[in-house]
Amino acid sequence: MITLILLIGALVLFISIGLNNISTRLGIPALLAFLLLGAIFGVTDVIPFQMDDFRFAHNFCTCALIFIMFYGGFGTRWSAVRHIATEAGLLASVGVVITAAVTSLLCYFILRWGLIESLILGAIVSSTDAASVFSILRTKKLGLKNNTSPMLQVESGSNDPMAYMLTIGMLSIADGSASGGKLALMLLMQIGIGTACGLVIAKIASLTLQKVTIKGSGYISLFILALAVASYSIPDILGGNGYLSVYLVGMIVGNQDFKDKKTIVNFFDGINELMQVLTFFLIGLLVEPSKMPNDIIPAILIFLFLLLLARPAAVFSVLAPFRKYSFKQMAFVSFVGLRGASAIVFAIMCINGDEPIQQDLFNIVFCLVVISIAFQGSMIPWAAKKLDMIDKHSNVLKSFNDYTEDHLHFSWVEITPESNMCGKQVHEINFPKNVLIALILRGNEQIIARGDTVLQPGDKAIIVTKAFEGSDAIFLEKTIKPTSRRIGKKIKEVPGSGIIILIRRGDKNIIPNGNTVLYEGDHLVLLR
Repeated sequence: MITLILLIGALVLFISIGLNNISTRLGIPALLAFLLLGAIFGVTDVIPFQMDDFRFAHNFCTCALIFIMFYGGFGTRWSAVRHIATEAGLLASVGVVITAAVTSLLCYFILRWGLIESLILGAIVSSTDAASVFSILRTKKLGLKNNTSPMLQVESGSNDPMAYMLTIGMLSIADGSASGGKLALMLLMQIGIGTACGLVIAKIASLTLQKVTIKGSGYISLFILALAVASYSIPDILGGNGYLSVYLVGMIVGNQDFKDKKTIVNFFDGINELMQVLTFFLIGLLVEPSKMPNDIIPAILIFLFLLLLARPAAVFSVLAPFRKYSFKQMAFVSFVGLRGASAIVFAIMCINGDEPIQQDLFNIVFCLVVISIAFQGSMIPWAAKKLDMIDKHSNVLKSFNDYTEDHLHFSWVEITPESNMCGKQVHEINFPKNVLIALILRGNEQIIARGDTVLQPGDKAIIVTKAFEGSDAIFLEKTIKPTSRRIGKKIKEVPGSGIIILIRRGDKNIIPNGNTVLYEGDHLVLLR
């Protein structure tokens, strides 16, 4: 059984990778495909067991959200978003409360739901989905005017803690465990303890990374992994908001400089993608298609409440007082309020609770999320164009903390007596614009290269160039073996898997053409 489950898990991941490529071409967030994939697997009974354990799903999704939220903070470049932090913070707190309140009122007066159910639903769907927003901004490379991209990034990455607090607050009212003063105290503890723990843990982690040498990049990754888990667990045990803490720790630590940082970014990027795939797939497994006909109408109505009334009310109320945001920009920010996995996870919390709820919140929220991601997600580029929000000179990736902002590449050359650089001062060498000598190694001496520094025989010059950023280009290196059919033939006579752009033959570097003859031992650099 376990082998079969492992095989199915591998199959799901392979299919998810393919769906990601397809969805990118179609302009639809890949997370929607993962969601529907889970629903298809659940309906067709491909999985050899019945997945209906909402408590297990809640526990797993809680763990997944820890890493998703940690990476949301860890991947945000503070220097690029600090100037809009106030507005984004208000959207992530006050905006969430307004969204929840308006949505609850509409459910109560228009759908005629009970008051408690209306309040719970409003809290569940009050936050926007960071994973979907990040995915669309990055894959579509949507450079937006007036700092809109970083505002959306910070808001969507940090508003789940407030929605979580509202949800547990409404559930406490529903089961009678909190009211009035107790509810206010609980919310204050959530914010206070969550913030304090986040700041303290982040400070300790930063000092540890600066003062303690952790041997091996793998163990540094494990340290950051444990840090994310501790950032949630400690405040949660103390009655604080673990999600708020984990986001703060991710933001603070992610903007520190420490050894093997790039390795950790790549590690957490993979963890984040895996958690998103598994979360949306697992949620899809829990869906009951037989109930969809009854749930689709209220889901569509609630989606329209959010799109046309609740979300705009929140955005305009928060941003209009700043008097520096146009109507079109506020309208666009309103439109990008996608709902996602966190809303479904909060709905699962309600199912696991003891309070009686008449409405099928899980399936309703599931339908709402599918509609939101499919409709809003695919329409965001169109909305940006129609509202004149696209800035072709703005790079949306600058606010994401991928730690390759400078895109620099280091290499070295040895200065020989025959070199045309030998005996010259650095400023006399006619380098292209993006190439310079940064350091000279002369025996055991390290010399900072200045304009009047003279290059001598035996020097090793460390050269800095701007790294190539062509996303569709792949560089390969191959060596011609004794059995190769290319030996003795011209390049144009031999079909290959790429364009040969350089041949290294012994100590020589040869720029080839079609008539260049290939020999055994040639080291080829190919562009595919």
